[in-house]
Amino acid sequence: MRRLLQEESRRAGGPFKEIVNETLRAGLSTRRAAGKRQAFRITPRELGEVKPGLSLDNIGELIEQAQGPVHR
Repeated sequence: MRRLLQEESRRAGGPFKEIVNETLRAGLSTRRAAGKRQAFRITPRELGEVKPGLSLDNIGELIEQAQGPVHR
């Protein structure tokens, strides 16, 4: 990374410290812009009937019903 910054400093003809600061500012502004993305949304849908005796509170049992026995 340092080598790339030194090359950019020579190419631009500016002080190394100035190039480092400009690069950091550009990177931070990109991160801030990326943080303003729209929230991920989940659309619920009907999955059908659950077998009698299964509890909707037991996730492991529901997954086993849908995908088969759990292999360990």
